[in-house]
Amino acid sequence: MSAIEPLRLLDIAHGRSGDKGNHANVAVIAYTEAGYAWLRQHLTAEAVADYFRQLNPSGVVRYEAANLKALNFVLFNVLGGGASGSLRTDSQGKCLALALLQMPLQRLENFNAMLRPLPRENHE
Repeated sequence: MSAIEPLRLLDIAHGRSGDKGNHANVAVIAYTEAGYAWLRQHLTAEAVADYFRQLNPSGVVRYEAANLKALNFVLFNVLGGGASGSLRTDSQGKCLALALLQMPLQRLENFNAMLRPLPRENHE
């Protein structure tokens, strides 16, 4: 009997991240409207701050971009001084979206409606 792989944020969304000085910018973009509704309810600034607590953010602010089905998070003071002043491996925050997308999720009631749609086949 094989174990069921845990659900992760990457199952319902994709992301991008970068830096502005010592601050990181992390966008999480849902694949579907159902996924965006779940993100809006559950992926709070507090949840993201807790997930990145080892980076000791001085604050996390969430912005919503409903037209993109996206949430954008600014994590303050998490890059060890920023690109030119940091000894961190990821001094520009480029990997933070990938790290956040690894966040485990509980089984979701409407999970199938949140999954990335399969590409359509071209039947010409």
